[in-house]
Amino acid sequence: MERSGYKRSVPDHLDVIFAALADPTRRAILARLKSGDASVGDLAEPFSMTQPAISKHLKVLESAGLITRDRDAQRRPSRLNAKSLSEANKWLADYRELWKSSSKRLDDPLDDSKGTKKKGKKRKHKKH
Repeated sequence: MERSGYKRSVPDHLDVIFAALADPTRRAILARLKSGDASVGDLAEPFSMTQPAISKHLKVLESAGLITRDRDAQRRPSRLNAKSLSEANKWLADYRELWKSSSKRLDDPLDDSKGTKKKGKKRKHKKH
């Protein structure tokens, strides 16, 4: 639901990408595909779920554009599509600086209370 007066900051395709990434099984599948193409059987192996259940996860990942699936005779190998991950990363990068500056603002009072802030830190001189 979009509120009146608010500009939507997340394109619709990113909603689908982030929804797909929200599931730990799908993230594990993507991690496996970093090392190369894999069949449904290969991808199902480490999980305690059926191949049809893995296929459902693959359909979600494919709909989000995170993977592509080829047809190779009887096999349908899945392949990671890094472009979609790059789009999500680009969107997150816009907020990274905000998080860093927020974190720094939180660290400054802690540094002050510990006496570790660089400006107020006394230098120790070696005696010769």
